[in-house]
Amino acid sequence: MDDGKPRCSWCEASDLYRQYHDQEWGRPLHDERRLFEMLVLEGAQAGLSWITILNKRENYRRAFHRFDPGKIARYGERDRARLLADAGIVRNRLKIEAAIVNARSYLALCESGTTLDAFLWDFVDGRPIVRRSRAKAPARTQLSDAVSKALSARGFKFVGSTIVYAYLQAVGVVNDHAPGCWCHPRHQG
Repeated sequence: MDDGKPRCSWCEASDLYRQYHDQEWGRPLHDERRLFEMLVLEGAQAGLSWITILNKRENYRRAFHRFDPGKIARYGERDRARLLADAGIVRNRLKIEAAIVNARSYLALCESGTTLDAFLWDFVDGRPIVRRSRAKAPARTQLSDAVSKALSARGFKFVGSTIVYAYLQAVGVVNDHAPGCWCHPRHQG
């Protein structure tokens, strides 16, 4: 599907990538369930291509109870075994365990009186960081280092700086659309 719109070069590989790019990536996200979902999916992606996770996203939603942190936090050995046997997701024991730990850490964050939304957006005073240059986006930044450290201190797993930077891009805290891309803020009305 070529509609003639200029896009970031990474998304031209498939229609699924283009759809994700055009509708989700880099757009400010404030929905708690989706923020949690993206945190789990970015952790699952570590060492793999993002298209692998996009292709499995509906399977993840099914396998992880639509990313309901309350349900995931209660997962026991039977759930771990079920997930390890599910060919529709990445069957990595450490990543599955991280999803469970992250659900518990997410609930603890909420019980402390904040939300994941408020936690993330506070790092940027509620305004997305927008890429201004044509230089390739970095793999990590001082911001991702700080968010990674803060998430780790709250018990989250699979939240290294590189994973966190990809997460910040995905949920729009950082808008790394190339300056020539139609999704870059300077091309938006």
